[in-house]
Amino acid sequence: MSVASSQFGPAHDALARVLDQAPPVIDEPLRGMTRLTTPWSHGALHDHLGGMDGHVIITYYDEPQEIVWRRGNERLAGETRSGTITIIPEGHEGRWDIAGPIGVSHVFLARQRLAECAEQLSGGGQIDLMARVGFEDPAAARIMELLGREAANLDASARLFTEQATDLLVTQLVRGHSSFAALQAPARRGLADWQVRKVTDYMRQHLDEPIGLDVLADLAGLSRFHFCTAFRLATGETPHNWLVNLRIERAKQLLAKSDLPITSIALAVGYETPSAFSASFGKRTGMTPRLFRQRL
Repeated sequence: MSVASSQFGPAHDALARVLDQAPPVIDEPLRGMTRLTTPWSHGALHDHLGGMDGHVIITYYDEPQEIVWRRGNERLAGETRSGTITIIPEGHEGRWDIAGPIGVSHVFLARQRLAECAEQLSGGGQIDLMARVGFEDPAAARIMELLGREAANLDASARLFTEQATDLLVTQLVRGHSSFAALQAPARRGLADWQVRKVTDYMRQHLDEPIGLDVLADLAGLSRFHFCTAFRLATGETPHNWLVNLRIERAKQLLAKSDLPITSIALAVGYETPSAFSASFGKRTGMTPRLFRQRL
């Protein structure tokens, strides 16, 4: 059975066309024509996927693989590892490149089910899901694992469990991966600890490169504007100051534990010239890099 077709087309049929195999969708739909799959596997994907009817939520099993979505100048990337999810909102189209094979399970979420949850949380109004690619959300991933395990069991107790677990998943999606979340989260508490860790880890791994706000905002799953506000609430620092502090701390380590020339250290922590590095280092330490090294 398929959900009603729209201008885009049923999501599981669209996936079947680009994957050359049909997702194992359970025949019996849940409330609101929501569909589940059991865990399954498919190979690599390098193709354009058109807009679909309804939202597609995916979690992953087995060995991690790189996953990338592109549309024009837009790009999202991640890994298909345990504890992460991908969200393809209704009508969202673009090119997908996924190294395979990967283990997956899917929830095909009709707009009606999302609207029911949105009504309870926001009192009405349209709520849009955000696109996610290999995005860290252990709670949502765990719920989806449970749904995948129970999907093929059609007795009364399993049916009750899957309906309630799906409600929990939808609530998590609205709270953490929607326009409602983007508006509410910064005003409430800033970034979650895992978001600060993810952004900080990325900064540390790319200290020698230019790092733009758009990339950091994507990592946290927020717009650029909301990310800057939320980051300041969570850390007391702007993203720029946080990055500069990480660069200076790394420079201190290199000055203390290596014989690298100061010019090389400047490049290693993201400064194009020794003078820019010295100015930034002096502002935060009160001395030049050379003097810092001499006093060790």
